[in-house]
Amino acid sequence: MRGTDTGATAERVLLGDVAERDIDAEIADLSQMLTGIERVLEPDKLREQVAELEDQAVSPDLWDDVDHAQKVTSRLSYAQAELRKVTELRQRVDDLPVMLELGRDESDADAMAEVVRELDELRTLIADLEIRTLLSGEFDEREAVVTIRSGAGGVDAADFAEMLLRMYLRWAERHGFKAEVLDTSYAEEAGLKSATFEVKAPFAYGKLSVEAGTHRLVRISPFDNQGRRQTSFAAVEVVPLIEQTDHVDVPENDIRIDVFRSSGPGGQSVNTTDSAVRITHLPTGLVVSMQNEKSQIQNRAAAMRVLQSRLLVLRRQEEEAQKKELAGDVKASWGDQMRSYVLHPYQMVKDLRTEEEVGNPQAVLDGELDRFIEAGIRWRKQQESVSAS
Repeated sequence: MRGTDTGATAERVLLGDVAERDIDAEIADLSQMLTGIERVLEPDKLREQVAELEDQAVSPDLWDDVDHAQKVTSRLSYAQAELRKVTELRQRVDDLPVMLELGRDESDADAMAEVVRELDELRTLIADLEIRTLLSGEFDEREAVVTIRSGAGGVDAADFAEMLLRMYLRWAERHGFKAEVLDTSYAEEAGLKSATFEVKAPFAYGKLSVEAGTHRLVRISPFDNQGRRQTSFAAVEVVPLIEQTDHVDVPENDIRIDVFRSSGPGGQSVNTTDSAVRITHLPTGLVVSMQNEKSQIQNRAAAMRVLQSRLLVLRRQEEEAQKKELAGDVKASWGDQMRSYVLHPYQMVKDLRTEEEVGNPQAVLDGELDRFIEAGIRWRKQQESVSAS
């Protein structure tokens, strides 16, 4: 009896401010949350998917089609990581009651401290994994094509566009996602007029689609010799990468193709041949330029792929708009300005939809975007639920 009392006291003293926490109930809640995630992710089906992709990956003719091979290896890597994540979390959650019982039986404060640390860490990891279950949109599992365009604000806006490009590329790098810049249009003095890049990872579109909208930067302009504060804007567009099964028909008569020489910063020529390609879709006015590949054929193929992706999204938006009009609701669910990056007179990044904010803009601009992306995904799911009701 004395040992039990001592163990309970050790647990109570150890927890301090959280002494009233019911650890047993928290473990049960955590296990139930993970069970809900497992119902969505279906580990058994994940194992089947991994086995199927592994068979494809060892096929001797896999690399005869490089694009297909890269997709297979990317999907395999993602599926293996997903399966490993959910199985390891289940094992760790199932181990918690054993750890807790041992700590209590031995009246071991260190063991109890380890239980509390493990419980809190698992709660964070499971909450992160829960985000994946919210990506259930039609195109969420696709790779993403992202275009950044400078807006109002002159040279500061062009510089901001380049800062955003670096931010997203660093985010992709942090996660081990392959990102490929397809097109860059440099501004005269500094920065970018626009840039387009692909993120080649499963669910890249589902994650990055919440980044679409107008981003605002407030800072002391490094381009103003009087050191005045400047507000500038950049637009981010995110579309899912087109796949062969999408059947987006683009008749030759509907497009105009122009070729020109690629250029670098400040108009400096980086190519002596007319390899860059600009495709204009005449019915919609959509324009796509590609110049980062070495040949005109490669640039044309890349430009057509991005054009088809944008047409696919446009078609979906028109269908959704028609549905809303028939339902009597024509309000857009996303505002134009979605996030502010303030570097002066204080330091803050704030998402205007989710109210998520941090006081370290440099970390965000270095690619620490996950908390904003996750908050955006939760917010979008909440909006969808409200609309459905």
